[in-house]
Amino acid sequence: MNRDITLKETELYFIPVTMRFPLCFGGGEVSSVTCLRVKAVVEEASGSRSASGWGETPLNIQWAWPGEGSFSKKEEALKEFSVKLSHVWINSHIVGHPFEITHQFIEEVLPEITENPVPYLATLLCCSAFDLAIHDAYGKLHEQPVYGTYNREFMNRDLSWFFNIMGKSADSSIEENFPRFSGRYPEDYLSRTPKKELLAWHLVGERDPLSPEELTGEEPEDGYPLLLEDWIKRDGLLCLKIKLNGIEEERDYNRLVRVGKIAERSGVLFLSADFNCCVGEPEYLIEVLNRLGREEPEIYKMLLYIEQPFPYDLEKYPIDAHKVSRLKPLFMDESAFHWRRIKPGKDLGWTGVGLKTCKTQTESILSLCLAREMGLQIMVQDLTNPMLAQISHVLLAAHGGTIMGVETNSMQFCPQASETEARVHPGLYRRREGKIDLSTVRGYGFGYRIEEMGWKMSEHSLEGFKQCI
Repeated sequence: MNRDITLKETELYFIPVTMRFPLCFGGGEVSSVTCLRVKAVVEEASGSRSASGWGETPLNIQWAWPGEGSFSKKEEALKEFSVKLSHVWINSHIVGHPFEITHQFIEEVLPEITENPVPYLATLLCCSAFDLAIHDAYGKLHEQPVYGTYNREFMNRDLSWFFNIMGKSADSSIEENFPRFSGRYPEDYLSRTPKKELLAWHLVGERDPLSPEELTGEEPEDGYPLLLEDWIKRDGLLCLKIKLNGIEEERDYNRLVRVGKIAERSGVLFLSADFNCCVGEPEYLIEVLNRLGREEPEIYKMLLYIEQPFPYDLEKYPIDAHKVSRLKPLFMDESAFHWRRIKPGKDLGWTGVGLKTCKTQTESILSLCLAREMGLQIMVQDLTNPMLAQISHVLLAAHGGTIMGVETNSMQFCPQASETEARVHPGLYRRREGKIDLSTVRGYGFGYRIEEMGWKMSEHSLEGFKQCI
C-alpha cells in the first residue's frame, strides 16, 4: 500500500510569549520569545485524502543565534525565513513519509535557501515547526500515533538509506555502521513501552536568586515561587540543571556548591551542569570538577552529567574532551545539530547526545538511532517549550529512553502561556512529586487533543500574527 504524502498548504502563527522573569544563560538572557506555530495540510500522493497537523517551536534567539547583533533584527529575520520556508517547502513537491520528506528537504533544499548571516542551527529551528506539523498530520491521516509510523509498514526506506545520504554517497565518518542499519527502522531504537511519567529537570538560570537577600523587589507577584527552595518544595523536585557561565572559574565553582547545598538539604537527588558552549579549554572543567570532588564529594556524586561546555562547531574547535568525560559523562547539545556530528563528537570524547525537537523531530530521531548504535547515552533537553511544543518535546523523551527523565522548564518562566493546553493536559504543565504526567496524551498524531482545548484565536494573541500561505 502506498502511504506517501506531500505538503499542500500551511498556516503560520507567530505567538509572542513574555517570560515572568528573564532566563539567563550563555552570557545573555531571554525575557521574551516568539513561538512559531505551523498548521500543515498534507495530501496522499494519490490525491484522494488529506489531513492537517500542528507543530510548534520557540524561536529562541539566544540559543540558536547567540552573539552580537540586534535581537529584534534576528527575530524578524527568522520570521521572514519561516515564511520563505513555507513557500519553498510546498513548491518542492517532495513525496514520501515525513522522515523522507524532511530529510530530503534538509539535505537538498535547505542549503540552497539559507542566507547569511542566519546560522544553520537557526534555520533548523524554523524547519522544526514544519517538520512536527507534517509528522502530526501523517499520523492523523493514517489514524496512528506518530511513533506508530516509524517502521517498515509506513516507511519506504530503512535507516541505511538516510545515513547513506539518500543513497548518493557515503559519509566516511559512519560508513562502517551502514550494514548494521540495513533492515532497521527508527522503531527499533525507541522504547516499546514509552513511560507515562517522567522525572522533571528544573532549570536554575545563571542569575536566578537563591536566597531572600538576592530578591530585588521587582519580581512578579503572580503566585509562583521565586526562590529555588520554594520551587523544590512546591513541585517535589528531584533533578536540577544548573546554568554556569564557563568564563569565571571561581564563580562557577561557588554556584555549583551553593545550588548543591540547597539540593542536599532539600532531598534533590541529581544535578547537571550546562555551560552553553562558553568553556574554552578542558582544563577549566577539570579543575572545577576535581575541586568539587575533593571539597564537596557528596555534591560531586549528585552531578550526573555535564552539558555542552565547549564551542559547538566541532570542525573549528576540535577540543579533545576525553579527560573531562573520564570524570563525568559529557553530552553534546548545540554540537549535535546534525547526525553527522555524532561520530566526530564521540571521537573527541563526548559520551552522550542531548536531543531537542527544535532541531527537527526527524533529525533528532536519526541522531538518536546513530547514537544508540555507537553506544552513546541519550538525554532530551528543553528550549523552554510552552503550549503545543511541550507535548512533542516530552513524547521524544518518553520514547527515546533518556538517562534520567526530561528537562522541562516552561512552567517556571512562562506558565500562563500554556493555560489553554493545561486544561486538557494538566500533568504536562505542572510538576508534581518531581515528575510530569503524560497519561492524557493520546490519540492520533502527537495526541494533542486540540479539539478539546477550546482554542480561541484571541486567547493565544494570534490575530495580527498569522501568515497564510
